[in-house]
Amino acid sequence: MQKASRLKRELQMLSTEPPPGITCWQTEERVDDLRAQIVGGTGTPYEGGLFLLEIKVPERYPFEPPKMRFLTPIYHPNIDNSGRICHDALKLPPKGAWKPSLNISTVLTSIQLLMAEPNPDDPLMADISSEFKYNKQLFTEKARKWTQEHAVQKNTGVVEANKENTPDQKASSRKREAFGTQQEAEEPAKKTCV
Repeated sequence: MQKASRLKRELQMLSTEPPPGITCWQTEERVDDLRAQIVGGTGTPYEGGLFLLEIKVPERYPFEPPKMRFLTPIYHPNIDNSGRICHDALKLPPKGAWKPSLNISTVLTSIQLLMAEPNPDDPLMADISSEFKYNKQLFTEKARKWTQEHAVQKNTGVVEANKENTPDQKASSRKREAFGTQQEAEEPAKKTCV
């Protein structure tokens, strides 16, 4: 019961006072299955992009963090091919920083900040991390290209909310894997986020 009433309050707050560049809504009357959109920040390689996220709220929320992942492909050292996000606020202590006083709005805001300021010292994608550290211009070019290909809305008029399992996204995930290994075949592509 605590989860339902808290989520109802959080969703109400997100709809009346959303953080800048962030929207969040529930899918099909299921309060534990949410979607969010984050607008790519000005002055970042993600500028002009609209990034869709899936949010699964666990039964023990707020004592457990929500599970979030990007549905829109994104070229980022802390986000892997499946859209999983390496961020302290999404993990329980001792390895993470989740606490019940945090909420979905604050976590989405911190993910928006992570997009603007990647953490290359705790990557999920080691190859992208080293590119970010040692060849930032190449990283920025690739991230911009990915944003243009996957996150910039083509002028179709209607944004579809349920695109998470489309063949296009599976193809872009394979494309990302091929693109990354083509650039730096000698390095392991993934590292477990700790």
